[in-house]
Amino acid sequence: MPELSTTYLGLKLRNPIVAAASPLSDSIASMQRLEEAGAAAIVMSSLFEEQIEYESHALDHYLSYGSESYGESTTYFPEIANFNIGPQQHIDLIAEAKKKISIPIIASLNGCSPSGWTEWSRLVEQAGADAIELNEYYLPTDINMTGVQVEERYLAVLKMVKQQVSIPVSVKLNPYFSSTANMCKRLVECGADGLVLFNRFYQPDIDLENLEVLPHLVLSSPQELNLPLRWVAVLYGRLKADLAVTSGVQSSGEVLKAMMVGASIAMMASELLRHGPDRIKAILADLDSWMEKHDYHSITQMRGSMSQINLADPAAFERANYMKVLKSWHPVHQTY
Repeated sequence: MPELSTTYLGLKLRNPIVAAASPLSDSIASMQRLEEAGAAAIVMSSLFEEQIEYESHALDHYLSYGSESYGESTTYFPEIANFNIGPQQHIDLIAEAKKKISIPIIASLNGCSPSGWTEWSRLVEQAGADAIELNEYYLPTDINMTGVQVEERYLAVLKMVKQQVSIPVSVKLNPYFSSTANMCKRLVECGADGLVLFNRFYQPDIDLENLEVLPHLVLSSPQELNLPLRWVAVLYGRLKADLAVTSGVQSSGEVLKAMMVGASIAMMASELLRHGPDRIKAILADLDSWMEKHDYHSITQMRGSMSQINLADPAAFERANYMKVLKSWHPVHQTY
């Protein structure tokens, strides 16, 4: 049997499949199903900066009730009040998960401003989380904000979280920086123990009947994998940080590709939401079968074998490949 174990953020994992943050990590029962199916670790659903701020504002409102009134307090972040669990329940869930689940639990903090909410990283650590995934989901809509200011914002949040904890911290980032490779380098220099590539920016939709802007969730597809594959391949061996691939991982094929370009783990959410946690069992079986057929003895053996630094033609991940792609199209039928 091939050896599927891997190491991520200093954690010894039984295989490279990690359940990414999703509703499946909202309860102990579903997390136990993920563990039984073979998930090597679980990333908790995100605790949002807005949830923490909402609770803080609500507490302040009730403590000062009667001495000073203000209309905004009843409508501040109204949607956040409808979240399944609040910040303290989130901490309690991590603590309970650590008692009932044996695989590593990675907490997810989702925020975009360097402020007091980062102190909750310490509470997450105290609850028993094995690591933190810092999901810096920020969309700069201010036309006066420069790219440099955006980058500094990301770095400032990471620094504040790292000051709070001693457990490993990975950063889940987007691919839209002007120099992605340099931004990754700076994040690692500021203390990131790992990088998760990439976050998906969910795009709003328009309801033409009611003329409203609506949230629009589209689960990922395998076609989205090529972007993180390229950047993990470029970064592997050049940064002292573990790399994780996310978005588009739906079969053993995507997991294998992620390992070959240099990832330590492949994160999965959409496929598990479509088919349930037991989908992991089938993927692990396919992984075993492929590795035996192709004479791979371990994940370690294949890791980075198709990364840029190990390819005979490193330009395959650069501009030359772009030109080859454009030349690769051939019409099946031509009509004149």
